[in-house]
Amino acid sequence: GLFGVPELSCPEGFQEAQDKALQESEQLVQKACSAPPGPETVMIFDQLSDSLCRVADLADFVKVAHPDFAFREAAEEACRNIGTVVEKLNTDVELCQSLRRLLADETVMSSLDPETRRVAELFMFDFEISGIHLDEEKRKKAVDLNVRILDLCNEFLIGTHLPNKIDKHVLPEHIRYNFTAEGNYLQVAGLHADCPDDLVREAAYKIFLHSNAQQLGRLEELLASRNSLAQLVGYDTFAHRALQGTMAKNPETVRQFLEKLSEQLSKRTQKDFEMMTKMKMKLNPHNSMLMPWDHPYYSGVLRAERYNIDPGLYCPFFSLGACMEGLNSLFSQLLGISLYAEQTKRGEIWSEDVRKLAVVHETEGLLGYIYCDFFQRPDKPHQDCHFTVRGGRLKENGEYQLPVVVLMLSLPHSARGAPTLLSPGMMENLFHEMGHAMHSMLGRTRYQHVTGTRCPTDFAEVPSILMEYFANDYRVVNQFARHYKTGQPLPKNMVSRLCESKKVCAAADMQLQVFYAVLDQIYHGKHPLKKSTTEILKETQEKVYGLPYVPNTAWQLRFSHLVGYGAKYYSYLMSRAVASMVWKQCFAQNPFDRAMGERYRREMLAHGGGKEPILMVQGMLQKSPSVEDFVDALVSDLDHDFETFIMDS
Repeated sequence: GLFGVPELSCPEGFQEAQDKALQESEQLVQKACSAPPGPETVMIFDQLSDSLCRVADLADFVKVAHPDFAFREAAEEACRNIGTVVEKLNTDVELCQSLRRLLADETVMSSLDPETRRVAELFMFDFEISGIHLDEEKRKKAVDLNVRILDLCNEFLIGTHLPNKIDKHVLPEHIRYNFTAEGNYLQVAGLHADCPDDLVREAAYKIFLHSNAQQLGRLEELLASRNSLAQLVGYDTFAHRALQGTMAKNPETVRQFLEKLSEQLSKRTQKDFEMMTKMKMKLNPHNSMLMPWDHPYYSGVLRAERYNIDPGLYCPFFSLGACMEGLNSLFSQLLGISLYAEQTKRGEIWSEDVRKLAVVHETEGLLGYIYCDFFQRPDKPHQDCHFTVRGGRLKENGEYQLPVVVLMLSLPHSARGAPTLLSPGMMENLFHEMGHAMHSMLGRTRYQHVTGTRCPTDFAEVPSILMEYFANDYRVVNQFARHYKTGQPLPKNMVSRLCESKKVCAAADMQLQVFYAVLDQIYHGKHPLKKSTTEILKETQEKVYGLPYVPNTAWQLRFSHLVGYGAKYYSYLMSRAVASMVWKQCFAQNPFDRAMGERYRREMLAHGGGKEPILMVQGMLQKSPSVEDFVDALVSDLDHDFETFIMDS
């Protein structure tokens, strides 16, 4: 069976696994309601969470990645059914009472360890954001809103990817071949951001981002429903609800962070835009005004011109085998951990090119499993991601339930006779996703509810982004980057050039991220919104980003992160700030420092979500960072490295 779950040897097995989980959960609910208040209560709640998550998490992965449609459909159904049960349990008054009794009992509470206390509070928080404290009628309304929001999220997500069609005669003949023809229509399925022809990029931008009434309706209803739900359960706005428990804590801090960052970036961003404008004038003298469809293209041109970093020059040094060796060697030096390939049993994997790795510590033994689903295949989503399939926890019999995760990438299959070769970007992504996997393996908490990456969003990206700093350090890269034919190491100046090239137009790139994050905060802020979502987009784009809004476009309708990162898009920037501080203070001097590796494990990885994120950061940096510290860390990363600059000059 999939992942070694015997029921899942066929799609119908999902029904069986689901029934088993629901049966188990019913018994646990009864047990929780009759247990006297004590640590046992938290244990039962966590078992309950585990019995449902073991099916839901696995199904979450299978529904997007399994090549067999029947499996995907069965998993989708299981997700929906378990989701409904979870919503019901979150509004189960009797179940909530048993937790309330515990939280109200000061004697028992003071005897609990901090992790158990935090987990009890997190479970209570789940009840509260589902409206448990409301009367029956309002509770029902909360459940209905939750269900509606789930549907709207799915519909909106599908809408963000759908291509737009246009009568082919509208476009000049010489650019039509760039788009897929369908009878008299052309399909525009993306922004064609890398196309050298300005006209193609302009056409793609205006057509792909053309406003769509249906998708607009979905977004407006989604934002309004999220706001209604938040207010129903006692929050001012959806952002206040979403930011509870995060590193930022509240929308005011996020606003402050984004405003200060924007202020610090503005001069540099202006410079970047001026450089891009000059480059556009040089290549296209008739039309030199910089437009939103120019930014990604011309920053790439500047990068290539200044540093000559053709990925083709780098790929031969980054074979997949070499990169995995590099990760293995880094983890072994920093954390005493090795990765071993394991044989899989029949039916355990969903595609024959999936590899299973055992993660083993030199003294603690087996920590868990990583399934590597690295290669492209039809119908496989193109994004790189990390899935928790089973969370770690301390079981009733004293054994530890080992975590199981999947890392999904979209690497090209190797050419005959050559290994799989990664571009520098793919190599960095592999390191990034491995950062998540290590968090899952080392966040060995007693409770499954807070294991590994089950922590606030603005902290969850810290371990993965920190790995990007390792992937960009010559001392680390030099340990594994070898030409697959000659065995020659990657020259130091090639690594330096690559790192410096990433700083070209980096301020403008970061400013764009700030714009997205600000937009997300406004959309999830005070309702009713003062203007339409498109007018807010126009205003925010001109004020925060600086490139003109293009009439009749509605980029927000393609902003798929509004679904998974509603009110939390800033997280990526804040996590990067923390990762940058940890790198500079703890690893920049020696990226293989075992004592620092152990401190990193002890202070930041070991707790999963079982400790307040800002306390983990304080433990690692041995000081409490301010918003200004976060901003300084991000901005100082944009400065060019003087040594490389001199060498290249």
